[in-house]
Amino acid sequence: MTTRTLIVLRHAQAAHGSGLPDRERPLTERGELDARRVGEALTGMDLRPDLVLCSPSVRTRRTAALALSGFEGDFTPSSADILFEPVIYEAYFEELLTLIRRSDPETRTLMLIGHNPGVHDLVRELTGWDGDPGFRPGAFAVIEIDDEWAGLDTGRGVIRWSPGDH
Repeated sequence: MTTRTLIVLRHAQAAHGSGLPDRERPLTERGELDARRVGEALTGMDLRPDLVLCSPSVRTRRTAALALSGFEGDFTPSSADILFEPVIYEAYFEELLTLIRRSDPETRTLMLIGHNPGVHDLVRELTGWDGDPGFRPGAFAVIEIDDEWAGLDTGRGVIRWSPGDH
């Protein structure tokens, strides 16, 4: 059995009170910096996603663009390697798990970029991680899975890197 890697990333810090609808809130200056740092950390860990599943909100799209900008290859919003999935925007654990289960079995490293509480619950449910103080903006977890995506279930992942590690 081949080990698969799931990278779960919460969007970086977004602006509040900008008068825009929630889906259109941009990243703050700090959010931009934090998203770049995520990319640097992933590059330093030699983790390059084969596929990225991303919420279509402005803040998640920008987080993806910045976090993936340091990788070789064509990770751009128009790239086939990034799929913008509307269900991620307001998804809870069960919906995120269903989406991941549908991933191509050939995908070895999958990245999901979304929102709380869904991404935090996903990490907790898959690994039993009870990280405190939770999953702040720009936090990510790296989870190893010894199963096919289609067979992924609660408690089946092993957390290899968590938001508290940095």
